[in-house]
Amino acid sequence: MTFYRPTKRAEYVHIDALFGEPGRNVIDFDLIESQFRHLVRVAVSVREGAISSTLLLRRLRAGSRKNATYTALREVGRIIRTVQLLRYLSDAPLRRRVTAATNKVEAFNGFSQWIGFGNGGVITDKDPVEQEKTVKFNALLTNAVIFHNTLDIAEIVRQLQEEGYIIDPEDLAYISPYSTEHIRRFGEYSTHELGIQPEAYGPHLDVDFSPLRGNDPPAPDGYGQAA
Repeated sequence: MTFYRPTKRAEYVHIDALFGEPGRNVIDFDLIESQFRHLVRVAVSVREGAISSTLLLRRLRAGSRKNATYTALREVGRIIRTVQLLRYLSDAPLRRRVTAATNKVEAFNGFSQWIGFGNGGVITDKDPVEQEKTVKFNALLTNAVIFHNTLDIAEIVRQLQEEGYIIDPEDLAYISPYSTEHIRRFGEYSTHELGIQPEAYGPHLDVDFSPLRGNDPPAPDGYGQAA
């Protein structure tokens, strides 16, 4: 990843090598300032739904080298990425949270692939509409199974609490709804219960998860503090 300096004269004692050669990879703050009104207009348009981010990027990329707004957005992106990289390097708890989130994403992808086992998970239809259907149906089925697993886990937790067990939130943090051992992909499927209205489920779980919620560190005021 490329780190960008706020000025050509900026130097750092211990991490200067991360920014490449002195005088290079420098943010053009003058361009950002000159395009600031356009940047705000773009951000508000996307936030309010006046234009989609995809359409916006398509328009900005047309003649991107001559498009000052596109170039200014790129500079802003470089600032954000540099600050985040510095924060990632200096904040061990943040690295642990990022790693945990990445592992969750990978676990979900693996679970989704396990659910979509037909044809080895390969989409062979050449019709884009049918391809989209396959992806959406797989996502729907995956989320339905995850929801069912979550309900089962919550019910077991409630039963343990009724029996007098104290539930530690740190223990629950290690439980994943991506379990597959109880799912029979090639087993018998009962359909006689499809017409039965399920009982309303209680989303509340009497467990205090607040100790597990860490606050994100405040954004650094400048490159020097981040470094």
